[in-house]
Amino acid sequence: MKNCIRTSVLFLAIALVAGPVLAQEVSFKDPSGDDKGPGTYVYPTDKVYTPGSFDLTEFKMKVSGDKADFSVSVGTKLEDSWGMGGGFCTQMVFIFIDTDNKEGSGFTKSLPGLNVAFAPADAWDKVVILSPQPQNRVASEVETKAGWAKGAVVIPTRTRGAGRTITGSVALKDLGAGDPAKWGYQVVMQSNEGFPDKADLLTRKVNEFEGQHRFGGGNDGDCDPHAIDILAGKGTGDKSEIEAQYKMLAYECNADGTSKKMATLSMIRK
Repeated sequence: MKNCIRTSVLFLAIALVAGPVLAQEVSFKDPSGDDKGPGTYVYPTDKVYTPGSFDLTEFKMKVSGDKADFSVSVGTKLEDSWGMGGGFCTQMVFIFIDTDNKEGSGFTKSLPGLNVAFAPADAWDKVVILSPQPQNRVASEVETKAGWAKGAVVIPTRTRGAGRTITGSVALKDLGAGDPAKWGYQVVMQSNEGFPDKADLLTRKVNEFEGQHRFGGGNDGDCDPHAIDILAGKGTGDKSEIEAQYKMLAYECNADGTSKKMATLSMIRK
């Protein structure tokens, strides 16, 4: 009996020293066929933008030791038509994370080029960028165009695409403290733009009419959300989440193309 008690105390002491056990995996699903932004967006006309290539279907974040492994899946096989070297080329993924669940803590302003905001109760603390561009190019763009968020932006050393899934890993400590199972997440699917507008962070614009390398169905001003797909509802992949996405990305423009009502995003939580 004494040995059993000593063993139990020992294990308890080890657990207290090691700290809380973190969730090993967080995952959400998204319905297929909703890669239309607020419901009106259409793909560019160039054949590299294959149907389903911006259709977010699943998001996962897995804790592996001191690393956080991220994966984002889309509705069709990834291709590297532009020779980026990482197995994909047209997608650009922004994973926003609310690590403290505190209103007034974090950012409600999004990164430049996305044209979305976040609700005060869902302000983001960190954002992980999965891009086919080299890490140093993304970091340079962040420093130049979003210096105010530099400490909150986390970029994997290497991002890869295989099959239908884009992956990247970062140091868990770079995401902040807390249990990932209790964090809020929002995934914004955009398109990699190697020659972006001077104020945009490697993102592709949405215009009124689609073009060879422009999404259509939006506005030629800067009032429409430049988000092709996002998580919505409870992140289960239920078809009702399509309408929830369209509602979240709803926007209004002034006559001069400035924003009258900006699309405002919320986080998805377990």
